[in-house]
Amino acid sequence: MEFFEVVHSQRSIRKFRPDPVPQDALWQILDAAIRAPSGSNTQPWAWLVVQDPAKRKVLADAVRAKMGDPEAGRREAMTLEPDRRRMRLSSIAFREDVSAAPCLIIPCLVNVTSPTRDVNSLFAGSSIYGAVQNLMLSARAIGLGTVLTTFNTAIEDTIRSEFNLPDDAKPVAVIPVGYPDGQTFGPTTRKPVESVAFFDGWDQTRSR
Repeated sequence: MEFFEVVHSQRSIRKFRPDPVPQDALWQILDAAIRAPSGSNTQPWAWLVVQDPAKRKVLADAVRAKMGDPEAGRREAMTLEPDRRRMRLSSIAFREDVSAAPCLIIPCLVNVTSPTRDVNSLFAGSSIYGAVQNLMLSARAIGLGTVLTTFNTAIEDTIRSEFNLPDDAKPVAVIPVGYPDGQTFGPTTRKPVESVAFFDGWDQTRSR
């Protein structure tokens, strides 16, 4: 696919077919991920790929246990405007069984030193989230759906114990990967770029 078509059509996919992700496709998107920049080119990352159904179920059960009452979430969602309602309901449905995704990729910061040693710092994320986006864009380019989730923050203990993470590895996201089931890719809806771009001063906007 042409690059800008990929960028403009990538969107969060939360409904997946059960078809396994081909190994060649996994290697392709992981190789794209590691082409991203990182602080001082330290490449402080590792990628935990979870395909085993039993292990995916462990993660799914942990997420379900932490998500609260889904019915209460649905009632709250119904009070939102249509676009946000649809997104919230989709998120709730997916979190009820994240093992429906045939593959879960957990990117981890490992022994981060640049631009900070504080693994919980926003600046530490600058050395891995670009790689996460590379992975997601490359997945889109070959017809795979993804969604950036951060429910790892609620189930980090489970991730650590189930997969024997070393102390210096910090999960920073969970990326479901698979072929979309009923959902379609973009185009996406975003604020006009003219409303968020400023030139030489915060009060200086331009029209295209």
